[in-house]
Amino acid sequence: MSYPIYICFGVLPSIIWLLFYLRKDSHPESNRMILKIFLYGMLAALPAALIEMGVLKEFNRLNLFSAQLNFFESGTNNFLFSILNIFIGVALIEEFLKYLVVKGKVMNSPELDEPIDIVLYMIISALGFAASENILILFSLGSGFLFGTTLSISIFRFLGATFLHALCSGTFGYFLALSFFETKKRGKFLMSGLGIATILHGLYNFSIMEMKGFWPVLTPILILLGLAVFLAFAFQKLKKIKSVCKI
Repeated sequence: MSYPIYICFGVLPSIIWLLFYLRKDSHPESNRMILKIFLYGMLAALPAALIEMGVLKEFNRLNLFSAQLNFFESGTNNFLFSILNIFIGVALIEEFLKYLVVKGKVMNSPELDEPIDIVLYMIISALGFAASENILILFSLGSGFLFGTTLSISIFRFLGATFLHALCSGTFGYFLALSFFETKKRGKFLMSGLGIATILHGLYNFSIMEMKGFWPVLTPILILLGLAVFLAFAFQKLKKIKSVCKI
């Protein structure tokens, strides 16, 4: 059976990025906690898929209702609801559920003892989430294993969606880390982090699905590079902040 091989290829991109980002921590987290958050991140992909299907169904219903009332031209109507689904029905849901894993399993844990930890745990949750996505995509290939197709999908996901998940959640984690030092602005930091992660995640998906010409290639590259540079600076800034304030 090819499905065990698909699982290996699906998890591998996340593992590579996980090993890369764990090197950023001078005080490594326990393997038990890392595995726990990774697995919860994987599990979060399942309710995400169900919620996304429900939201898509409702958007399609609203789209049909709007078309019947002639609010917009048919093409404009479809485009509008496509944008809503990409940014709200997918990006927002996924970013929020990855955050809920960390909020529920990390925030009150003694493992969280320095600012950089919150960024790392957000990345770990995201990589678990991405691993489940990768596996589900590979499962759709069926039982007939094609090495070339499987390898190309895994590489594409490694450089694209898996990396995006890690970067968006890491960026969100940076704002969460800052919120522990300015408690009066905690809500503002939370919404800023979630908003930025959602917008960039949605824009990445939108560029691939809706843009034409060279934009479906250029836009994702710019988003990934921009986030990678920002996150690199974020790690450096957090390392300079004294450990354990109001975490």
